[in-house]
Amino acid sequence: MDNNIQLFENQKIRVAWDEQREEWYFSVVDVVAVLTDSKDPKQYIKKMRSRDAELNGKWGTICTPVEMVGLDGKRRKIQAADTKGLLRIIQSIPSPKAEPFKMWLAEIGRERIEETIDPELTIERALETYQKKGYSDEWIHQRILAIRVRNALTDEWQKHGVEKGREYAILTDEITKAWSGMSTRQYKNKKGLKKENLRDNMTDLELVLNMLAEATTTELSKTHNPKGLEENRQIAKEGGTVAGNARKDIEQRTGKPVISSQNATEMSDLVTDLIEDVGGIDLTQT
Repeated sequence: MDNNIQLFENQKIRVAWDEQREEWYFSVVDVVAVLTDSKDPKQYIKKMRSRDAELNGKWGTICTPVEMVGLDGKRRKIQAADTKGLLRIIQSIPSPKAEPFKMWLAEIGRERIEETIDPELTIERALETYQKKGYSDEWIHQRILAIRVRNALTDEWQKHGVEKGREYAILTDEITKAWSGMSTRQYKNKKGLKKENLRDNMTDLELVLNMLAEATTTELSKTHNPKGLEENRQIAKEGGTVAGNARKDIEQRTGKPVISSQNATEMSDLVTDLIEDVGGIDLTQT
């Protein structure tokens, strides 16, 4: 676990990064203290759990002991939750400071329903989000194309017996290793990334080669009709190798590495960014 302390409204929130799960974990007692101004957040949590039987029944799943640094400077395990768990806890906090989070969750739910009815809205919202983050129009159009290429690949995997989630991640890792020479995790480490999307931090050339790898994998899958994880794994390696050979050729001709450590991320306040980047709500005004 990588430990850190983030400031939220000038108050400390302990966080820890789980490298294996690729998840941020937040100190529940710290978040409750900030959102409720309670002088005894541990007691507040007990009362909150007694009020919400559903939350209490799933507390062991939502929270997990994570080693963090205490106020006395000593390391000990405290109750922590990942982003999903934290948002569930916040739903049970009747506090003005928790309302922006609740409104954001309601807004996200509404948007997802709208996108189910009209999938084109997904692309429009992606464009708007990237524009707000300061990406160039040229990069954004390329990124949207990369999303289409990725969706075509995952549709193909689904048709050929690959399970969404863990198996998608395994095949993606095979493609990434074959074209970039690094695992997805190694690639992220090179760019200084944790939870952030790797593609959102790629240069134009990196995006193009990644698209080539995924598009080639899709075409090879259509041609060879692989079944299950292992056969699709071989196709993924072959598709990635095509782009990997292109990368090596480019590097030989330019004399420069294609894979860049450049990233587009500035992690500042984890809790605030979670809302501001996705929901557009300024928590500093609450």
